[in-house]
Amino acid sequence: MAEMWKKTVLLVIDMQKDFIAEGSSVQVLGGPAIVPAVIKAVEMSRHRGMLVVWVVREHDPLGRDVELYSQRMYGTGKTGPLVKGSVGGELVDGLEIHEGEYKLVKTRFSAFFATHLHYFLQRAGINRVVVVGVQTPNCIRQTVFDAVELDYESVTVIVDATAAATPEVHNANIFDMKNIGVVTPTLQEWCK
Repeated sequence: MAEMWKKTVLLVIDMQKDFIAEGSSVQVLGGPAIVPAVIKAVEMSRHRGMLVVWVVREHDPLGRDVELYSQRMYGTGKTGPLVKGSVGGELVDGLEIHEGEYKLVKTRFSAFFATHLHYFLQRAGINRVVVVGVQTPNCIRQTVFDAVELDYESVTVIVDATAAATPEVHNANIFDMKNIGVVTPTLQEWCK
């Protein structure tokens, strides 16, 4: 079992203050409730000797690297969400990157899109992916579908350590992921 965990990565996706903080323009309403579960998943991953990758969004203050639909939130005189170096771009309280862990910056939904994540995981001998964080219909889903398409041996989404704006949206996306072979345990089941 120990050998399996050494070939498994935990992707902690977008657990940043702008996505979790109440009143943020990009707050994921279900986000605050999963923070304790994400903390526990990170702790368990470290205990198992798994690689932990912190996937975060960081954007240019002028929004030159954001999706077209998001550009309205950025520009001269505007402070958009998740700007590199901003408080909103920091990890939420209780989560911190430890030595030996890796931070990956992305500017789109998928952690694999236009990043070097796949190459990095291949070099590390990773063939199993576990995902926690926000937001289920966007960044979680896109990352999971890309991991499946890239033929990772196993892709897991911890259902109570991921969240969306509503439980209905979250559950519908989990249902879709199950249909393509994604494993969807609760945190308690995954920790056994």
